[in-house]
Amino acid sequence: MTHSFRQRLKSGERLIGTMITLASAETAEVLAGAGFDWFFLDNEHSPLEALELQGIIRATGSAPCVVRVSHSAEVPIKKALDIGAAGIIAPQVNSAEQAAQVVSWSKYVPLGTRGVGIGRAHGYGLAFQDYVSRANDEVAVIVQAEHIDAVNNIEAIVRVPGVDAVLIGPYDLSASLGRLGEVTHPEVVAAIDRVTAVCRAVNMPLGIFGLSAQAVQPYIERGYTLIVAGVDTVLLGTAARQLLAQVKAS
Repeated sequence: MTHSFRQRLKSGERLIGTMITLASAETAEVLAGAGFDWFFLDNEHSPLEALELQGIIRATGSAPCVVRVSHSAEVPIKKALDIGAAGIIAPQVNSAEQAAQVVSWSKYVPLGTRGVGIGRAHGYGLAFQDYVSRANDEVAVIVQAEHIDAVNNIEAIVRVPGVDAVLIGPYDLSASLGRLGEVTHPEVVAAIDRVTAVCRAVNMPLGIFGLSAQAVQPYIERGYTLIVAGVDTVLLGTAARQLLAQVKAS
């Protein structure tokens, strides 16, 4: 039996992915061949739009793609899900009320208020009933804790029904503390520690982003299971620089 991304996430399976920001289905296809468990498609900070996101989802084949929507609102969420995303990542969710609204926009009745449309997820209409019968069980809802307000409200956020995981955004969190980019500053570390402790107490899956394997390894050791390691642009640039340096040194 094939388990959905959401089921794997909720079961505590370690899922290692990387971030896609380039509007290139071919680049995404190459990354899919590397064997990542999932892909983080960034609709918030990258220029990717719905049609490009859909092409990337098609190119990655069976690898689940989760879209970080441009903002935590109804239209971006339903567009991401209608093109076939395995779930959404909602940025800047700073309260339980916001989290509950995000869940509602992601779920069909009776669990929510997701708008009904016909898109790629529904087989362009040919698999509509099959999709809507499964969507509430299979669509993952991940909220980002990336502001000190989210840290202060984390106990209430994790109790919202339908929230499947919390993904910490260390860079925005550091900015909200007046420590932009200082992700190892004691204040930032203490905020992350608080979110970690609260989530672990209720068995809420935890996620983290890091530019390198070294950056995410300490969090894996602490039980984080939703891992975003690297970005397509950085992976490409780093490999190119290493190759060039090796050739010049020969």
